[in-house]
Amino acid sequence: MNGQRNRGRVTLATIAAVFAVAALPGQAHAADGPAAYTFDPAAVSVRGAETNADAAELKPGSVYKSSVKHGQKLYYRLELDDRTDAYVSAVAVPKAGGKVAYGDGITISIRDLDDNRCSSEDVVFEAAEFPRPIAAYAHRTVDKDSTTCEAGGTYNVLIERQSKATSSPDAWDLELRYENEPAPKDKGSMPTEAPKDWTSASPVPPAGKQKRSGGSSFHDATGLESGEWVDGIAPGQTRFYRVPVDWGQQIFATAALSNSSKSTEYLGNALALALHNPALGHVDNATLAYSGAPNSVSLDPLPPVAYENRYASAADVSAMRFAGWYYLSVTLSPAAAEHYGDEAIGLTLKVKVVNDSKSSPYRGDAGIFGVTDEDRDMAKSGLGADAAGRSGTMKTVAAAGIGTGSVLVLGLGAWTLLARRRTPPAAVPPGAGGQPPPGGPPQAW
Repeated sequence: MNGQRNRGRVTLATIAAVFAVAALPGQAHAADGPAAYTFDPAAVSVRGAETNADAAELKPGSVYKSSVKHGQKLYYRLELDDRTDAYVSAVAVPKAGGKVAYGDGITISIRDLDDNRCSSEDVVFEAAEFPRPIAAYAHRTVDKDSTTCEAGGTYNVLIERQSKATSSPDAWDLELRYENEPAPKDKGSMPTEAPKDWTSASPVPPAGKQKRSGGSSFHDATGLESGEWVDGIAPGQTRFYRVPVDWGQQIFATAALSNSSKSTEYLGNALALALHNPALGHVDNATLAYSGAPNSVSLDPLPPVAYENRYASAADVSAMRFAGWYYLSVTLSPAAAEHYGDEAIGLTLKVKVVNDSKSSPYRGDAGIFGVTDEDRDMAKSGLGADAAGRSGTMKTVAAAGIGTGSVLVLGLGAWTLLARRRTPPAAVPPGAGGQPPPGGPPQAW
């Protein structure tokens, strides 16, 4: 009897899992107003320390949630070997409805125990002075020509927040990621000179507009391939998209706002467009002015993805150092509501990825620093990372040999069978045989 009851519980658990997964795709992104940033549900809460001796350790391949206050400097800890390139990113999320000023932002750095800086990146609010998620990364890369940050041992991640006195004093949420880059096949033979020129003429994307709603974070960013994609964006809202860009490939992106009949009021820096690499390092950004007429803005032409880009002095070229998902974020200024109302304005993204893919420079599995056929399929269908995870759950259920229809039949059958077994025959009213017990399934389920 215990074994039979356990099997009943497993069956019901499977049914519940299928129903839960089946329901999730209905939670579609809607361009009906600002939504909160969707943190990765796998993120582990961690508190930054004001002294490095008290810093909590970050683990590779993990995501964390933290926060940083006005003017605060916070430490986290890494344990690194003497051969692996490590990357830590921070997404800063100011509270919606707050105020930020020109120059507000964060700086992230990785340092050894002598406080020698391995690398750092800062990301700040410039002319587009309105709250939105911003991201930056730092890395410890092993370079035989360097005399610092080469040894294995303990390293510090330092995050510093800068804010003007006129800005909102609220703490900013942080989403932290730590990734190790795979080792190259033969680092000694890899090119060490960054490219000096590349194609700068923006190609025309494939004809034909398609609708696709952006996500609300890097975690649920909507997949895109080359094409012209139509969405809507409300004042104060940030939309996230991701595009697979393989080794040797080059990405071009343009964001355009449609016209509005409500006003012709000029709004400088109305739309902010940004691009981040697979490790969430900042690559490029651009802003768009708006006066109720159609207008567009494009990212600067960037080099093809190449391992040797890391040796460039220009930050935007250096950031194009690995293949994988590249992330586009688009934010419409909250001030647009004053003149154009709270409703979404038409947004069009033109994306074009050119050149054939080249082979990976890594010895083994590229992880997030590569593009697979599955990635291309997700971009084609518009799946984000969160939807891909749900798809994986469905595959797990399917692998167990239970389809949705079969589960429904089995579940109802099990319900009826257990109802019969648990109800004494004499207690079953005439004509009621086989009916589910009052109140639903047995409590033991």
